[in-house]
Amino acid sequence: MPRLKRVLIANRGEIAVRVLRAARDLGIETVAVYSTADRDARHVALADRAVHIGPPSASASYLRREALVHVAQASGCDSVHPGYGFLAEDADFARMVAAAGLTWVGPDPETITQMGDKARARALAARAGVPVVAGSDGILRDDDEAVQFGREHGYPLLLKASAGGGGKGMRVVHGEEELMPALALARQEASGAFGDDGMYVERYLSSVRHVEVQVMADHHGGVVSLGERDCSVQRRHQKLVEEAPAPCLTDSVRNNLSETAVRLAAAANYRGAGTVEYLLDTATGDFAFIEMNTRIQVEHPVTEEITGVDLVAWQLRVAGGERLDGIDSPVARGHAMEFRITAEDPTADFRPSPGRIARFDPPSGPGIRCDTHCYSGWTVSPYYDSLIAKLVVHGTDRDESIRRARRALDEFEIDGVATTLPFHRWLLDQPEFIDGTHTTSYLAERLARTHIQQEAMT
Repeated sequence: MPRLKRVLIANRGEIAVRVLRAARDLGIETVAVYSTADRDARHVALADRAVHIGPPSASASYLRREALVHVAQASGCDSVHPGYGFLAEDADFARMVAAAGLTWVGPDPETITQMGDKARARALAARAGVPVVAGSDGILRDDDEAVQFGREHGYPLLLKASAGGGGKGMRVVHGEEELMPALALARQEASGAFGDDGMYVERYLSSVRHVEVQVMADHHGGVVSLGERDCSVQRRHQKLVEEAPAPCLTDSVRNNLSETAVRLAAAANYRGAGTVEYLLDTATGDFAFIEMNTRIQVEHPVTEEITGVDLVAWQLRVAGGERLDGIDSPVARGHAMEFRITAEDPTADFRPSPGRIARFDPPSGPGIRCDTHCYSGWTVSPYYDSLIAKLVVHGTDRDESIRRARRALDEFEIDGVATTLPFHRWLLDQPEFIDGTHTTSYLAERLARTHIQQEAMT
């Protein structure tokens, strides 16, 4: 398989900038696409060539499969990198890319299909000897099946879109009387987000940590784990803060997480970068598989910071046929955290805050990294995700990372739109976060019993 020479980046925002920079470091030419709303975007300015793809709406621009493949062919690309979001986990798009004679920077379409179907992924994990949360055997055939599952296993339950991700199509159900209305809403949301209203159900575990393992696999049978990340600071199933390594894990649990992730990736015939996600019982250390994401994750920088491995560059290198010999069993160094800075108002229930950024002045200094596409004068569009920047801090240990994060967040200045900077500053003063004992339910419980949205975040 020849080395890649020119890649189409089928995305926008900070991940488009991130892929552009990795490609440039490898000597690979880049072609960007942009909507009318992104005409002045940073990824457009940085690319070797940029092609207008359509009007602002994502459905008329970044989600146009045929147009993206046409641009790739017409601009002489030999590959397509989908980033995350949009079409990154769309098996049909991956098939179209391959059918056009282009290299898809990611796993095979069949793997995307298998792991994207949450019920099939759970079944594969169980066959591979990976612990799974008790759940339905497959996609619910009808609503009565969900009722029967609840009567057999008890409540609360978690409804999940089989084709979903990012918290879309998910509902927690606390009793049978809530089940039918919640299932109808979840199906409606899943259909709108993914074009598929297939659902499955599993037991909902409240006092748990959300831990995930980063894996990378090549085309020669090589699979390697790059360690775990903790993603337990969440709001409505959306991750807000991630860190690596995960705090409060024993070496035994840490090793078992990585071993099962590698085993699952091998069973799935995986290629490229992927993430195996688990729920971890804080009392027992037991863990269970929940899903596998067949793309680069938003939070990948924390793994890069502690391993020194450029994951996006290795996506491109693996797609070009290279072996993983160069990143075999990397040793973690220090501790890293990522804070997602979005254009949302934490004092108003995280309401989106699109608009023009009057001033954008990110922090710098030792241990500080800021992945962003924004600049002073940039307009945050209402058409896309509200992510402004990912503030990543790295220290010799978790305590130093927290201290550096406080410094960096205090230095970060963004004017013109409301942002989640005040929320992150507040979080770093909370005892449960400082000592690493928070769970996935911590933030919802904390917000519910205090007035921090109106007081501490102003």
